[in-house]
Amino acid sequence: RMGRDYLKVGQIMEILRQRGVRLIAINDGVDSARGDDDFTPFRNIMNEYYARDTSRKIRSTFQSKGKSGKHLTGTVIYGYLWNEARDQWLVDPEAADVVKRIFAMTIDGYGPYQIASKLKSEKVLIPSAYLAQHGEGVNKNKTFKDVYGWGSSTICNILEKREYLGHTINFKTRKHFKDKKSHYVPEDEWTIFENTHEAIIDQQTFDLVQKIRGNVRRYPDGWGEAAPLTGLLYCADCGGKMYVHRTNNGKRISQYTCSQYSKVPVGKLCTTQHRINEDVVLSLVSEMLKAIAEYAKHDRAEFVRVVQEAQSSQQTAEVKKQRTRLATAKQRVSELEVLLCKIYEDNILGKLSDSRYATLDAQYEKEQSELTAEISVLEKAVKSYEKHEKDADRFIAL
Repeated sequence: RMGRDYLKVGQIMEILRQRGVRLIAINDGVDSARGDDDFTPFRNIMNEYYARDTSRKIRSTFQSKGKSGKHLTGTVIYGYLWNEARDQWLVDPEAADVVKRIFAMTIDGYGPYQIASKLKSEKVLIPSAYLAQHGEGVNKNKTFKDVYGWGSSTICNILEKREYLGHTINFKTRKHFKDKKSHYVPEDEWTIFENTHEAIIDQQTFDLVQKIRGNVRRYPDGWGEAAPLTGLLYCADCGGKMYVHRTNNGKRISQYTCSQYSKVPVGKLCTTQHRINEDVVLSLVSEMLKAIAEYAKHDRAEFVRVVQEAQSSQQTAEVKKQRTRLATAKQRVSELEVLLCKIYEDNILGKLSDSRYATLDAQYEKEQSELTAEISVLEKAVKSYEKHEKDADRFIAL
């Protein structure tokens, strides 16, 4: 067969006809030299239905297995090995120590690039090579170019894995029966089974690392020092983040500059770089903290009131923005539903070509999927704010 996507098969057959290519399908009794076969389009649809039905049955089997808490993959992640029955992950002490060290170094201020360089210099085997050495993983028969070639992306991947908390996480990806490609799904669609195997990293350490990774957008400098205010400074004029730039004219000088200034067109999003030395900023922060401490000691009640008002005002503005975006996203999802129905009807009635329909359908579905994921995140953020707001009200009442 040429395929089981009736739209693509139809397009291919039409291209062959236009180019004078004769198509013969012996089993289906098709010969384009005898003229058009009216039953061929229906046969293509039935072929696609067969593939879809088979895919649905296989997916159902995996759904049943995944919802029972079993691992859907036959491979283990770095830090674990299978037991003899291959139904439980066991901690591998040697690899687990490396994982713990990676988390500890992140907390100490090292970036992924620095950690990777350190492991490479110490000749620690990369995860894929290490697992292959133990007969695990998908690279058992692969020849590695550099078995010590740690990369920053590998470090980032390790730092994001919740499996190190002792949880089994299924349905992180989804495949379509037509292209067989895996697509990541939103986190709220994952199925998580807690405490299914021994943990390597505790929850407190994992949460702290995620917080650090969420704030820091740049790796520490090549001098082995992490900028303490990275991800925390914002330009007063345009609101853009300020990042560390370093000069080395005989002295190592760290300076914060506005990220918006250098974006094309340069100087339009923000008029100047607002370049300021790091030591000046740290000195100002230190003096401000001392003043705040003195103020808090002098009139604690007034200090608490001012802080609460400022925090409430900031959170109210942020949640208002999130609610507005949430309403806009939901409205757009509804509009996309209408558009999908309309292009489907137009395609059935012959007003829209199959190729054009396929393009629009993929485009709308992609946008719909992205919006659905965003809506989930926004709803969680709004609910979290409302919960904190109620807790704060109770605390004030007490």
